[in-house]
This record gives sequence, structure tokens and C-alpha cells, in this order.
Amino acid sequence: MRLRSRIKEYKNGSHRVKSPSETLKDIQDNSSNINLSKIEDITELDRVGLPVVTASRPSADEGAISLYKGKGLNKTEAKVSAIMESIERYSAELHDRDLVKASFNELKEDNVVLNPRKLILPDHIGNFENIRLPWVKSYDLIEGEEIYVPAEAVFHPLSIEYTGGLFKTNTNGLASGNVLEEAVLHALTEVVERDAWSIAKVKKETGPVIEPESNKLNELINKFKENDVSIILRDLTHDLNVPTFAAVSEDLRKKDPSLLTIGFGSHPNSEVALKRAITEVAQSRLLQIYNSKKKENSVNGKIKKDYKSLKKRNKFWFNKSKSNVCSFSEIRNRSFGYDDILDDIEEISRNLMKIGVDRIIIHDLTREEIGIPVVKVIVPGMEAYSVDEERMGLRCKYAKKGTYSYFKD
Repeated sequence: MRLRSRIKEYKNGSHRVKSPSETLKDIQDNSSNINLSKIEDITELDRVGLPVVTASRPSADEGAISLYKGKGLNKTEAKVSAIMESIERYSAELHDRDLVKASFNELKEDNVVLNPRKLILPDHIGNFENIRLPWVKSYDLIEGEEIYVPAEAVFHPLSIEYTGGLFKTNTNGLASGNVLEEAVLHALTEVVERDAWSIAKVKKETGPVIEPESNKLNELINKFKENDVSIILRDLTHDLNVPTFAAVSEDLRKKDPSLLTIGFGSHPNSEVALKRAITEVAQSRLLQIYNSKKKENSVNGKIKKDYKSLKKRNKFWFNKSKSNVCSFSEIRNRSFGYDDILDDIEEISRNLMKIGVDRIIIHDLTREEIGIPVVKVIVPGMEAYSVDEERMGLRCKYAKKGTYSYFKD
């Protein structure tokens, strides 16, 4: 696998090699092969009014979601986002791919093989070295070599006959793009984002609250505030020095626990990362409203009680009184977004290696029948506790103790 130089031709709210309208033209025809049954604009369900679009695929594999959501600064971006997520999820299913069945000890005799323990296994997993497991060949960006990894680190979902029972599959590090390099960058930033979220979750603290100064950011924030929805921006940027943020929202009118929502964003450019967090929290909120419309939920005494207890349990997200505050101008200075996507990938890779990461593994999931680049990026040692609480690695364990001695025994 060889990554190429890719100049960013579009920089309005996101950094891509082509505009969302161009991407939409490309994917609308190709996406017909994945049997999307319905694409729906649900923006009007929420008074905040940030665009959110859903796409449905009833034929999704068992164990996979079949409703995909898309966010953005406009409806074209949101539609592209929803269709691209559906393509990612379709591409991550096993389909007709072949797996190698062998034990770790057998396979490593003649091949480069990732030790599954590097992927942070649940505590109950014992010796597996001589148990036959399903493997798939991937590519290590750092060493420039092919490497076998457990199939459950790549595909989602996987039926029990195709898993080694090491851990639950997930979509952390799954991403698509107009080109392979775009997909790799998006996947890498998601891995960074989930790692930062995991560390904040175990520490029960974040970096400072951010006061937006940018007109574009304030315009987004005001859509919440003008509709009695509080929104707090929190800095999660950690030792990887990739701008990473959370946006936390609360509906001050309804006081419904399902509307205590959170969104995340990570990107080499601070403003893009913040916009992602803001649009994601709007998406999370709208999805809750969409689901509640189906269930006809109402706010009653129990819900109000749940609202208070949920806020109390998550007060480190919602409580501003004890938080430091920093301005957006301070945050902006952290940006390192280059004009070339490959430069962004290399900068993040260097930052990962500085903290002890020795492998960045890419599996190309692109399906021939669609032709849209999709990858799964795996960075051994990075945390996914935020999406799987059975797996807590050294970074989270040290963070819990208040130290930053990551990747050390």
C-alpha cells in the first residue's frame, strides 16, 4: 500500500480533495449497490435547526445498525455524511472475503503477526496462543510491511463462527473518503478522538471550557442558545497534540435525560474539529428526538428524576463552575492542517510514534461494487474504553492514577 500526495481543494468547514456537491454526485450512483431504501432529512424535527439526514439499509448484517445519520453545516454535507456512513458500514461487513484460520503461534512462524494482546484484551481472556483464530492480512504504515491481525479488529459485525472470541467488534477507526488518503486521515483522527474520550472518561475530567471567538463558530453556538439549549465546548486535546474537542448540550426547556447529548471532533485544524463536535452533538440530539417520536415518549416525574441523576453522574461534562476557560485564539494556534492530506497523516503518525506507538495498521475495505475508498485503521495500544468498557489499557490505567506514563509496563 502506498499513500500519495493529495492536495486539499476544498476547505470550507472541512478539508477534502473535492467539494461535498461533487462527492454527492459520485456516491449517489455507486450507493445504489448497497440497497439504501430511504434517505430522509430530519432537520425540522429539532428547533435548533442544524442539518441532519438519515439513510436506511434494511439488509444490513445481523448485529449491525441499519439506520445511518449524517451531519454537516448544510444539507448537502449532511446527506453526503449519511450516505458515506452507510457505505462504511456496508464495506466493514465480511461479505465474501477470505480469512486465514490459524493459531497465533502457528501463523507467526512464517509471517509478521500482531499479538492480539497489543489490542487491549478484556481481563477475562486467558491464553489464546494455541487456539485457532481468524486472521486477515493488513498493512503497517510505520514498518512498511504486511501484517496479520485478528479479523475482529477489522470487520463489524462478525458472526460467532468468524470470531476468535477475543473482544467485541466495533467501528472505531472505520472511515471513508473521496480518496484512500482522505479515508486514512479520517480514520486516524477517530482513533485519536476515541482515545482522548476514553482518557477523559476514566479521569472524569477534561481540559478547559472553550469560549468561541470566531464568527462562524458563534453562529453555530447561537442556534443552540437562541432555542434554550445550552452548549459547552470542552478541550480534550492530550499528549498527541491533535486538536480534539467535545460539545455537550442540555435542553433547558424539556429537561429530558435523553437530550443530555455529547458530540466529538478531532482534526489537524482546530476550527474543523470544533465544528465537527458541534454538528455531532446536534446530530446526537436530533437522533434522540427522532427515536422518541417513534416511541411517543413523554417527560414525566421519573424522567425528570433520571435527568437529575444522569447530570450528577456526568457532572464533569456539564459543570462549568470548576473549569478553566480558554479562548478560541489559544486553540487555533494548535492547528497544523497542511495543504496536503498526506502531510496531515505523517504529522499525526509522528505524534503517535513520539508517545511509543510502533505500528499504525491499515486495512483497505474498499468494495469493488461501490468504488468508494473505505479503511479500518488500527493503532495498537490506543484506547477504545469509550466504546468498550471491557477493554482498559495502560493509557487509561495511568491516566486514572493521574500520570502520563503511557506505553510503559
